[in-house]
Amino acid sequence: MAKDQIALDTYRGMVSAFTNELVAKGRKPNEILEDEGAIAVITRLSKQRKDSIEQFKKGNREDLVKKEEAELLILEKYLPKMMTKEEVTKVAVAKKEELGISEAKEKGKLMSAIMKELKGKADGTTVKEAVDALF
Repeated sequence: MAKDQIALDTYRGMVSAFTNELVAKGRKPNEILEDEGAIAVITRLSKQRKDSIEQFKKGNREDLVKKEEAELLILEKYLPKMMTKEEVTKVAVAKKEELGISEAKEKGKLMSAIMKELKGKADGTTVKEAVDALF
């Protein structure tokens, strides 16, 4: 029963976040949010859960960590599969050669280009780690 309550709370939170997104974009709350917008909202919610998990671990609140992890699992069902660090590294190497970047001071330019190409397919942290490894 407790697991059903977590799922219910998670789904209610998603619906609320979708409604807030519509209103923030100046649309009516009962309109339908397009797929790209829905994925952006769910991605934001999952990042919030990851941040909360990190904070709760620091505060030794295992009960809250477990709740947030359960919610995160539910949210991740609705997100596209993210690329692995190895896959991102391959793209980063190719993009670095394509743009002719050879100096560490151009990391930002490389990061920007990769994030544009992999939008919604790779986490920003993973991209940053892959780019940092190249210099």
